[in-house]
Amino acid sequence: MRILSYNVNGIRAALNKGLFDWFKTTDPDVLCIQESKAQPDQIDVNLFESIGYHGYFMSAEKKGYSGVGIICKQTPDRVVYGMGMQRYDSEGRVLRADFGDFTIICVYVPSGTTGGIRQDFKMEFLADFERFVTNLRKSRPNLLICGDYNIAHTPIDINHPERQIGVSGFLPEERDWFTNFLATGMIDSFREKDKRAEQYSWWSYRAGARVRNAGWRIDYHLVSEPLRDKIKTVGILSDAMHSDHCPILIELSI
Repeated sequence: MRILSYNVNGIRAALNKGLFDWFKTTDPDVLCIQESKAQPDQIDVNLFESIGYHGYFMSAEKKGYSGVGIICKQTPDRVVYGMGMQRYDSEGRVLRADFGDFTIICVYVPSGTTGGIRQDFKMEFLADFERFVTNLRKSRPNLLICGDYNIAHTPIDINHPERQIGVSGFLPEERDWFTNFLATGMIDSFREKDKRAEQYSWWSYRAGARVRNAGWRIDYHLVSEPLRDKIKTVGILSDAMHSDHCPILIELSI
């Protein structure tokens, strides 16, 4: 199964930049989307259905903000919207789809770049999300959690880490959370296969960051331990230019 995760930074804007043609050519089994920035009636699900896919989206209550989606060839056995926690679900952060004994979660972790209350909210989300996943894994052990975590885990995941001290997304407490989350039995699938530095998935629009590859790796496919041996291929598709992020790929032998 070939699964892509992509923070599109607004699905309507990305479609105007050729996202649909790219999607048809790439032909994944599943595409998980973050930051759709659209209400349900603003997303043309029929577009994806016209080429044999099913689309499921969870929007934020606030218009033009956040939102996640799962677009898939196979009809899921079950789709679950949110974590059952209104303060997060109102922002459209988590969407789950079950396929047999395999579960995909699409997550968009809050950004803390404005500091203060939103950084606190981010850390609270991370703690509650970990508890949510830990509980889910008791009944759904074969789990892929893909999305934008808004955290660069290690110094090789960020350009010039020495310049990012004290910056949200590279704070010690965020990186510690990521380390501890992996220690619960989750695997960073990209690092399982690729140990190289300067492999990024997000670049600022400022100062030609993408051309200079001055980026961050903040998008991940994390798999639970039972799926470790099922990882066939991983990749960062940096040639896709519909967003300030690029898609990430995992292929699982399931």
